[in-house]
Amino acid sequence: MNGTITSYMSTAYTSEGIRHNYKELLSGASKAFLLKAPPTGALAVLLREVAQYYVKRGWDVELFHDPLTPDGLDAVHVVKPGILFVQASHPVSLEPVQLGGAHRVVTFYDGYDENRLRLQHGFIQETADRAEGALGKTFASLRRAKELHDRWEEANRARMSWELADKLSAGMAETLFGDLSLNKASTVANRYIGTLTAEGAQDFFDSVTKGLKRRLLIKAHPGTGKSTMMKKLGKQAEERGLDVIYGWCALDPGSVDLIVLPELSVCVFDATKPHEYGPERDGDEIVDMLGMCRDDAKLEERAAEIESAYREAMLDARAYMNAYVRDIHAIRARMDSAINQERWEEKIRTIKEQL
Repeated sequence: MNGTITSYMSTAYTSEGIRHNYKELLSGASKAFLLKAPPTGALAVLLREVAQYYVKRGWDVELFHDPLTPDGLDAVHVVKPGILFVQASHPVSLEPVQLGGAHRVVTFYDGYDENRLRLQHGFIQETADRAEGALGKTFASLRRAKELHDRWEEANRARMSWELADKLSAGMAETLFGDLSLNKASTVANRYIGTLTAEGAQDFFDSVTKGLKRRLLIKAHPGTGKSTMMKKLGKQAEERGLDVIYGWCALDPGSVDLIVLPELSVCVFDATKPHEYGPERDGDEIVDMLGMCRDDAKLEERAAEIESAYREAMLDARAYMNAYVRDIHAIRARMDSAINQERWEEKIRTIKEQL
């Protein structure tokens, strides 16, 4: 019987820069392979082979996808016994803290033909400088979008009935938990299920929730308590010994877009734009908070104006991200053209022998 595959984003491009959860994964890993290499697309092939090796043997695997490349992978996590394979140089630099123990470094820097690499130096340096500029503009646009989103939330909060929201939150907690309490410590995982890409906002909601019997899809205006409610539900689950997976927001890293309670086979999800979902299967339910905002023509007009400016800022961010992605792909292609296949395959054999 094959194991399961669950997909997440490896990194999120947020208003506060690139965010990831690798430190959490490294700290909990029984064994970790930190793959050190220049920018490359070649390691994704190895990571897929590693994932299939474990899945075929019945192990559950988490794939951490590269948001810059549709089919790219940055990491593979074998959930139990907790084995991690991760690109540890790009886009995130990771260093081992358990050398001689759980963390093993495999370097691919010597797997290149120096002469061919030298010929590419000028192009790579020029393109990398341009990519860095595009990335800086991406983050500037995301910061602008976050500022506008905060103002949008303020306009909505001014007309929100918080008493109704509190009653809804309490009712959901009662429905989900009742008097349930498990005699064990809660296991908490933090993940990014989506982020801005060259194609716009993309997520792995379907993959993360595919095995769940019940999905609660929240419909609400920005700033009206979706993240706060999910954090409260997650905290109550932790206090009752239930495992919790938090899916953090790709624009605001301090905000939650999703919680999964595996032992209850349920998730609660912010199903409004930019990750808009409706009921698609049995067990899907809408949690409607839209009607908890009172009508106020002036505040609604203000919110609409801010929303328009916010969406324009996000379009700018996407355009700059697109330019960044093009340059990164060009760099990776030039680097990969300089790979010494014999040395590269020797490195790969070394890893496969340790599976």
